[in-house]
Amino acid sequence: MSTLEDCVLVVDDEFLIAETLSIQIRDMGLTVCGTAATAADAIAMAKAQRPRLVLMDMRLKGAGDGVDAALAIHESVGSKVIFITASREPATLERINMDHPAAILYKPVFGRQLQTVVRDVWAAAAQDAAG
Repeated sequence: MSTLEDCVLVVDDEFLIAETLSIQIRDMGLTVCGTAATAADAIAMAKAQRPRLVLMDMRLKGAGDGVDAALAIHESVGSKVIFITASREPATLERINMDHPAAILYKPVFGRQLQTVVRDVWAAAAQDAAG
């Protein structure tokens, strides 16, 4: 796989949540390469932008969910994925764990919690890239 870009893709079907997450990512000094509300858009954007990190909501608009998108992104791009979900249902968590997530955050996500997890995953992704 080719090199990943130093940016974050935000995937959430709720506009206000996607915008809030994007603002928090920018406040950390990171670049947001885009936002997507559907699995298909997330996959297409990830292939085009090649983000180092994806913030992935579990439930998305249209066909496919966050796991479907994450599996396709992981296979084609190799980005690290942090899942964000309101569900703690065992079936949902089983689906999420199919993709070996870098982390799972539960809604509501608070700023400090997001910052800590993103920084940790970002550092691990940068280390992986350095080989």
